[in-house]
Amino acid sequence: MTADALADALRRGPFHVALRTAIEHRGLSLARLRAHLSRIEVSVAESTLSYWQRGLRHPDMPHALTAVRGLETVLGLPTDSLVVLIGPRQRGSRARKPSASFAELVVAGPTTRELLAQLGVDPERCNAGLELQMTHERVTIAADRTQGRIQTRLVSVAREPGIDRYVAVYHGEPGCDIERVRVTAGDGCRLGRVRRREICVAFELMFDRRLAEGDTVVLSYAVDDSSGLECPGYFRIFREPGGPFLLQLELPPADLPARCVQEVRTNDLRPPSISQDLYCDRGYIVSAYYSGVDRGIAGIALEWPQNPANPVVDPVP
Repeated sequence: MTADALADALRRGPFHVALRTAIEHRGLSLARLRAHLSRIEVSVAESTLSYWQRGLRHPDMPHALTAVRGLETVLGLPTDSLVVLIGPRQRGSRARKPSASFAELVVAGPTTRELLAQLGVDPERCNAGLELQMTHERVTIAADRTQGRIQTRLVSVAREPGIDRYVAVYHGEPGCDIERVRVTAGDGCRLGRVRRREICVAFELMFDRRLAEGDTVVLSYAVDDSSGLECPGYFRIFREPGGPFLLQLELPPADLPARCVQEVRTNDLRPPSISQDLYCDRGYIVSAYYSGVDRGIAGIALEWPQNPANPVVDPVP
């Protein structure tokens, strides 16, 4: 790659062509480039550099300004030679829908806002720095029809640098004892602060480092609710569109629900906009798969048969 070709790319752009040309001119691999950036305390994921030089992503200003200036330094380019090529986000980039508020989705929204505020989290921007790529949840239903353990695994990508936690919220059923709800951190995180009120618990899952833009984080956690209430099903809140969602319920073999229904709701007060019967497999597991989710509530509703231990007795006339 000649110096003239580099000068022409810096003059004409676009950004990804100029960046790719500069990298080729220096003869650096992306791994080496990232290492050089780290030495000047600029953190950028190798995947992000790859996306940028191929034009698959555009640096998000102003968050990426430090990274782009770092690239100029490492690649030996004139000051602002790449910065001036960033400009507005390229046409065709996926526009983000604004996140729905908790109050729009659940009755317990106001309580949730208070708990998040206690954690120092802006309720409107809760987890806004993470883009949800995939969600897998597995819920155990005990023999007495109560909800046992909820195991959650999430895959997210950092939209901006510096993210160091994921904030989760659990809403129990009306009448639950929220003090009996226990949270356990799993892979990729440790449990931070926990706040409880009424039927809600909000908690932090702390990462072992601050993420660079474009970093992928995989984390898991479990929630155990021993309130002893009959489980009417399980639903997850999505405040903005996300990737695939797989929900699995382990059912009690000796007392199966009369009906299992995959549902999507715009909030917890409205009837489902999507409703589809599900059937459990030979392992007594019922699964609902969503190839993608929009803002709202998605999950599985359960209808239980009359419990012989608590028969309904007709009143005596």
